[in-house]
Amino acid sequence: MSQASALIPELDAGNFKHACNSAYVAKVHCALQDHGILKINLGAHDPGSEFLKSLIMNLHKSHGHGLPITHSATRGWFWNVKPIQDAPVNQHHARSETTKSFPWHTDCSYEHSPPRFFALQVVQHDTCGGGTLSLLKVHHVLNQLSAATRECLSQPEYQINVPPEFVKGDETRIIGKILASGSNDLRFREDIFTPLTPRARLAFQELKSALLSSETAANTLNLSPQILPKGTIVLLNNRQWLHARNEVKDPKRHLRRVRWDANPFDF
Repeated sequence: MSQASALIPELDAGNFKHACNSAYVAKVHCALQDHGILKINLGAHDPGSEFLKSLIMNLHKSHGHGLPITHSATRGWFWNVKPIQDAPVNQHHARSETTKSFPWHTDCSYEHSPPRFFALQVVQHDTCGGGTLSLLKVHHVLNQLSAATRECLSQPEYQINVPPEFVKGDETRIIGKILASGSNDLRFREDIFTPLTPRARLAFQELKSALLSSETAANTLNLSPQILPKGTIVLLNNRQWLHARNEVKDPKRHLRRVRWDANPFDF
């Protein structure tokens, strides 16, 4: 068993009825509350993500989770994460719709109210050795930062641009914090964050350096296609875990993503 497999709680779902079973749904809720992460092994083919949709609805009904959020002005709850084939070279695409690697980030970091949770269902894993999902618990990064840096990251001194594919209205940027005051809740995506003050720039640089450290590497969980094959789902606390992806080598790699339980980032 790999280190990643040993550290991630797992549940099996022999059939779709598990998503409506109160005891099973409670186990999912407790895993997310206690660990911020859970892997579910589906026992049946589910190309339409009916299990995941039902599970989230029952987390909402029984445990107070907020409903899923739309991805953009034109896309609903579920987003297909897969490389777009034969697209015009000059056409903009989301980073997840390319084969490029995607460095450490949290989802929807550009929202005033980012989702607390998100899930990825593996519809088709990368059969060519790429597309490994890497996970890092936020506290492993924060432990490397000085108190002054953590304080600065908790100030609204960062411009955060909304990627074009996720614009929902007229707002294309927000001003906000990277670290929520009085907690370990973090939001981050380097390519869309701009520090607005000299001290914010120094804090931002220290955070980026921590993400490249040997300590970060030692605490990174790498979920290869062998650990997350077709028919598995990984659920994450989006504010307590950072995630990344290496280069996708299989053009048929296909994940389905859903995000839910959006709340103001700092409250």
